[in-house]
Amino acid sequence: QVQFVESGGGLVQPGGSLTLSCATSGNINSIVAVAWYRQAPGKQREWVAVISRGGSTNFADSVKGRFTISRDNYKDAVYLQMNRLRPEDTAAYYCNEYPIPAGPSWGQGTQVTVSS
Repeated sequence: QVQFVESGGGLVQPGGSLTLSCATSGNINSIVAVAWYRQAPGKQREWVAVISRGGSTNFADSVKGRFTISRDNYKDAVYLQMNRLRPEDTAAYYCNEYPIPAGPSWGQGTQVTVSS
């Protein structure tokens, strides 16, 4: 099973930007689609963005127009560029396969806090 390691989170003011990175332990081309997910305190984990092996992307309505997702097949990495961040974007962000496989293995995630 592919392992994922997230990084790049931090504290940012509303309206700011961050880029998250997701490193995979194996060949990213072996994964049909990779997605970013997030979980805010007291809430369920939700899907944020997905990118297919072919480069097709899709986004949750809450982030559409503000976030972009990309992948580097040579570096086995996926990125999430987050612009115009809002306090409601505050959450721990995770990457994983899409759809989530049975018995998924989750990384430690990376915390994004949007606050003035």
